[in-house]
Amino acid sequence: MRRCCTIVAALGLSLTPAGVLAEPAQATPLDVASTHAYIVANNAFARASEALAGPAQAAVAHLNKKLHRECPDVGAGAPENEESEKPAYEVAGALWSVSYRADIRPIRAFVAAVRPLRWSNAKITRLAQHYASTLQGLSRLQLPHLCADVRAWRESGFKTLPASTLSFDAHTESLEGHTVPQRLLAQYEQPGDQALVAQTTKIETKLERTETVEGFNDWDTLLATLGLPQ
Repeated sequence: MRRCCTIVAALGLSLTPAGVLAEPAQATPLDVASTHAYIVANNAFARASEALAGPAQAAVAHLNKKLHRECPDVGAGAPENEESEKPAYEVAGALWSVSYRADIRPIRAFVAAVRPLRWSNAKITRLAQHYASTLQGLSRLQLPHLCADVRAWRESGFKTLPASTLSFDAHTESLEGHTVPQRLLAQYEQPGDQALVAQTTKIETKLERTETVEGFNDWDTLLATLGLPQ
């Protein structure tokens, strides 16, 4: 994942490769072909995400203006406790909705390229397919009704969260996926793949550094607009 990765970390989720060790295996022609296709698709997705960073940020700014116009400080007085983390997570999900929607075309291209891919190592196939499904799900994530949901919580005296918040959070949390760890694909790479991998890594690192700042800033801004604890 490349969008709002720091928010995910703050909420205790993991959307980055972890705990997967390379398993030595003899490369088959299918492994080599699928690895090359995945590397090409991932590189194209990274370059498109970089190009669309501006429109994605503009979409977030538009959302904030809409909330400021329709329900500023609607959550003022909300307690800062475990319960308030759920509306905060809903706000994070709203950020993912608008930012991944900006990437919908490159995500569709990535999914179309990855769906047919298979490896002799079933773990790699499973990771690749799950990642594609996760991206597709995020690109289709519907923007929650933040004003109505926070207002309903306030009207209950901040005692009962609306079902819409709980269901949205549960659905969003289910959209957890991992890119295929490079150490798993490395055994199947061909010399021509290495330059693409290096370029992809460079772009992803740049995006993650930028979004480390912007992701938290956007989250804080929306929480402040809604009057929710930060």
